[in-house]
Amino acid sequence: MIWTPETRAARVDALLSQAPVLPVLAIEHVEDAVPLARALVDAGLPVLEVTLRTPAALDAMAAIVREVPGACVGAGTVLRPGDFRAVEATGAVFAIAPGTTPALYTAAEVTALAFLPAIATASELMTGLEHGYRRFKFFPAEAAGGVIALKAFAGPFADVRFCPTGGIDAARAPAYFALRNVMTVGGSWMVPADALAARDWSRIGALAREAAALR
Repeated sequence: MIWTPETRAARVDALLSQAPVLPVLAIEHVEDAVPLARALVDAGLPVLEVTLRTPAALDAMAAIVREVPGACVGAGTVLRPGDFRAVEATGAVFAIAPGTTPALYTAAEVTALAFLPAIATASELMTGLEHGYRRFKFFPAEAAGGVIALKAFAGPFADVRFCPTGGIDAARAPAYFALRNVMTVGGSWMVPADALAARDWSRIGALAREAAALR
């Protein structure tokens, strides 16, 4: 894949525009992956970020790709260049980092995955622009200034759009949706830890439907 600023932005837009909320998932048990993904997809949240925080993450992504039609699967918590290759092998289509290093930017040039780098400051954003990116994860959103920070970015960086993630819940999300430079919001509030532990897919589905209706 030969990436340009235009193709990078278009690929991310095509993926993240499918739903207003990007569920951020930490899956501990592979057997939970498919029913969890089905509950979210059926509720109107088809784009799923499976974080590389657990030993089950890669197998969970592969299972969702195989068994859940309509799911658009990607990896979160991409920290090392080698993560791109491991994620590609699962059949996932995008990768998201919690921050971005020169090594990650270099590795992203040769991956087929749509890559969403993360920034928290104007300087980090300008570094991303120099590497040809116009779409970013804003993380940790609430701790890094939240809605006020994104409003400030809109002036000097008018062609940049964000997926804010970190500390956002159903009550905070609408304020982000009101911003023109926000394309989607990442969060895990629709998958409470107790509901996931209990495998209460109906409760997760209900929360996901509410999240999908926020925008």
